[in-house]
Amino acid sequence: MELRDYVRILHKSWVLILVCLLLGVGAAAAYSIVVAPKYEATTELYVSVRAGEGSATGELVQGTTFARQAVTSYVDVVNSAIVLDPVIAELGLDMTAGELAPHVVASSPLNTVLIDITVTENDPEQAAEIANAVGAHFADVVVNDLEKPEGEGASLVKIETIQPAVVPAKPSSPNVPLNIALGALIGLALGIGIAVLRSVLDTRIHSLHDIAQVTDKPLLGGIALDPEAKKRPLIVHADPRNPRAESFRSLRTNLQFVNVEGGPRSFVISSAGPGEGKSTTTANLAISLSETGAKVALIDGDLRLPKVADYMGIEGGVGLTDVLIGRAEIVDVLQKWGRGKLFVLPAGRIPPNPSELLGSAAMARLLEQLTAQFDYVLIDAPPLLLVTDAAVVSKLTGGAILVAASGATKKQELAGAVRSLEAIGSRLLGVIVTMLPTKGPDSYGYGAYTYGMTHDLEEIDEATRDRGRRSA
Repeated sequence: MELRDYVRILHKSWVLILVCLLLGVGAAAAYSIVVAPKYEATTELYVSVRAGEGSATGELVQGTTFARQAVTSYVDVVNSAIVLDPVIAELGLDMTAGELAPHVVASSPLNTVLIDITVTENDPEQAAEIANAVGAHFADVVVNDLEKPEGEGASLVKIETIQPAVVPAKPSSPNVPLNIALGALIGLALGIGIAVLRSVLDTRIHSLHDIAQVTDKPLLGGIALDPEAKKRPLIVHADPRNPRAESFRSLRTNLQFVNVEGGPRSFVISSAGPGEGKSTTTANLAISLSETGAKVALIDGDLRLPKVADYMGIEGGVGLTDVLIGRAEIVDVLQKWGRGKLFVLPAGRIPPNPSELLGSAAMARLLEQLTAQFDYVLIDAPPLLLVTDAAVVSKLTGGAILVAASGATKKQELAGAVRSLEAIGSRLLGVIVTMLPTKGPDSYGYGAYTYGMTHDLEEIDEATRDRGRRSA
């Protein structure tokens, strides 16, 4: 994935990320409120070895070395019962030495003769009392019991308190700012992780990068999403100034750059599955092409579920099937539409053998006749993954154009449609993306189809034209 893809993911899932961030902060704040505060009190001890008067320098050094080595062992003595039992008895604590030991931590800075004894308690005053008591009894145990020589001689080890424990003014835990910062960090990481995982598991077509992973054919155009598309499918005719109508004019411009000099200017327009907008795309593209003065023939090649006649508002009882079986002549069923040079050939009656009719010699002759008389011939064909009709008729034309719906068509479905065309040697000219959101990160990948927006569309159009020239 590229940096642009991660930016799109963050833009698309910013609400999810924000919710996770707030949940992390809320959980950290709740934890800080619920957890009882802990107070730490520390006393510091100094360990030394007595030296007699007139001791040589070497003896002093040996005494210091011994003290440093002894400190590492003394640290383990602090939590022992021999030290803690007298502390419990002195302070009247209702606990055993084993229960008190986890509250007492002893440590020694590296290469020093210092011992730090830290006590953690819920009561700050009790923490200071226990720390000082532990320090005093520890020194007594070491000096008078562990390191006392035989006889009446004084111990050579001396332990002094150089910093007594004081009552802490504020709790050591919970650290509210730190907890909230950690909660926010964990929530942010969790939100980003979920967003990236959801994007990785999402196999639907969203961006130009998604299409590039499936095929190297150019993106011919993008059609903006229109919630009212079912009520007004012919947007180019119904509302010429609508941004969606401009999408079809942009598609018309890009289609003119597709190099079809080696074949007829006839195109089969299909999709991987149903409901991706292929029929409305074909009809609007035909209208936009006729607006330039070109002579266009629109054929409803979906002999299973024809829609063109309904969209165009014409009689569809007699049409393509009647011509193919010889029951009617093309001039009798071809219907002129609008003020331009657009002619529509409806599907006619639904036959029992659509694939055979579309791949017949009669269909080849019909397309040859129409291609000779019209500048463009557009054929609306059934979805490729459901039936073979589109693949069969594409062999008789200049190439196929696939329609993919943003946020609906899956990558594997588009890849399957591409393979269906390649398997029979048909020429895929490009891809049209429909149902593009007008707002949000996914709309940026194809540019904005309204006046005064960014230049993304111009860049994509130019890239599409260059790819079309190189593929020629």
